[in-house]
Amino acid sequence: MMSLSHYLALSAMLFAISVVGIFLNRKNVIILLMAIELNLLAVNLNFIAFSHFLRDLSGQVFVFFILTVAAAESAIGLAILVCLFRTVQSINVDDLSRLKE
Repeated sequence: MMSLSHYLALSAMLFAISVVGIFLNRKNVIILLMAIELNLLAVNLNFIAFSHFLRDLSGQVFVFFILTVAAAESAIGLAILVCLFRTVQSINVDDLSRLKE
């Protein structure tokens, strides 16, 4: 039987990996978006674990709303990324300053 601490440890590891991914990679926008999504999934795992162990469905319902917002955020982020690539011909974060000109 898996205890709550196992789920929380897994969630903490996912959260740490996403934070490391954000801080170590400041070049590629796609990897930054993936790290942010991993961060949201770590938070969702916490909601689901606490909801299961407290026998309350409100945490699981809240996860559906977070996943909906995350899907919309990903779609908008990728649309902005496509427009950025068409304009600058690069997806590096350093090249975003060229849009000011």
